[in-house]
Amino acid sequence: MTTSRKTSPKRDNPPQTAPSSLLGGLAADAFMKRYWHKRPLLIRQAIPDFTAPLSREALFALAAQDDVESRLISHARKRWQLEHGPFDADDLPPLTRKQWTLLVQGVNLHAPAVDALMQQFRFIPDARLDDVMISYATDGGGVGPHLDSYDVFLLQAHGKRRWRIGPQRDTTWLEDVPLRILKHFEAEEEWVLEPGDMLYLPPGYAHDGVAEGECMTYSIGFRAPLEQEMLQNFLYYLAENAAELPFARHFAGRYADPKQPAVKHPAALPDAMIDTLVTQLERVRWGQKEVEDFLGRWLSEPKSHVFFDPPEKPLTTSRFVQEASSRGLMLSAKTQLLYRRNRYYVNGEPLEVPVSARATLRSLADRRTLDASECANFEQNDQEIVEILYDWYASGWLQLGADSKAMRKLRAVRKKAG
Repeated sequence: MTTSRKTSPKRDNPPQTAPSSLLGGLAADAFMKRYWHKRPLLIRQAIPDFTAPLSREALFALAAQDDVESRLISHARKRWQLEHGPFDADDLPPLTRKQWTLLVQGVNLHAPAVDALMQQFRFIPDARLDDVMISYATDGGGVGPHLDSYDVFLLQAHGKRRWRIGPQRDTTWLEDVPLRILKHFEAEEEWVLEPGDMLYLPPGYAHDGVAEGECMTYSIGFRAPLEQEMLQNFLYYLAENAAELPFARHFAGRYADPKQPAVKHPAALPDAMIDTLVTQLERVRWGQKEVEDFLGRWLSEPKSHVFFDPPEKPLTTSRFVQEASSRGLMLSAKTQLLYRRNRYYVNGEPLEVPVSARATLRSLADRRTLDASECANFEQNDQEIVEILYDWYASGWLQLGADSKAMRKLRAVRKKAG
């Protein structure tokens, strides 16, 4: 299998953002250059006077939902136990019991305040963002010393947690346990984090966090797909879209073997069939365009447990425009909108965008909101942008800015992050 190669486009220079407490006084570009994917960074009071935006009770309620991933981990009498949710209130251990942890994934998809918090980390490409996981633990709770295969920011939201970290050399795992726990963990540094403190860890850096009293920790994780996973999914993409790709014309016929002679060994694979397929596969070629299209679809695809909530009684198109002009628009927290040049991808679907709509959609993708003033010109401009946005609204991918408080919070977060 071969591939045609094209010269990559010139990249824009990284934004020279102002120093922020979120990164310990570093500008975003300085953090990315010195620490990202390279080495840990402890940041005291990354968010000063931080108060957890989600209560313990609200987190437990999320863990009871069918569309939310959750896990319960307990450690008692030197035995680890793992259970998968959803969990009703009666399923959880009493709060007075020590050494248990509840992990709830994708909280940003269900809690606007947590989603607003996550917006502060958008100096990293959305294509790398995974989700915000919240870990609730009673005294002594944790998941054991382990390695993560992704970049993560560990923000202490409530209570205290003691972290021990180190560049692990021996990656032998404990046997007969339901978790991947390092057998010979060696810590080189140790800190106790309090609300507002944050620890950044690159992939493969061993760490062990133990609650000191009741605590909650927010893990802002960034996906780092295995190369094999990317290859497999790209091959699936080629197979699923083969009819539309340029090499499809070479596969329009049917296998034929008019010169096949009689054989003495009927169970042997025929040389002609093998040679024919090898020749055909050599014609399978792809370039940068196909790779971009694959990544746009794959990286914007919602996870299997994510479901959208369309409005029960959608407004008419004209009423939608009127409301957007006074209230603004915002993408659903579950929506992923990516772009590459003039090609757009929303929730796993490619989108052909007319020239008149590109600037608006690019602004919406980068900011995830459109102010009322930006929507006020819809009626005067090309109606194609209205058709796109209305379709997303009717599908639950886009929301009217009915919660003006949430809109103000998003703007405040962007301003604070620089």
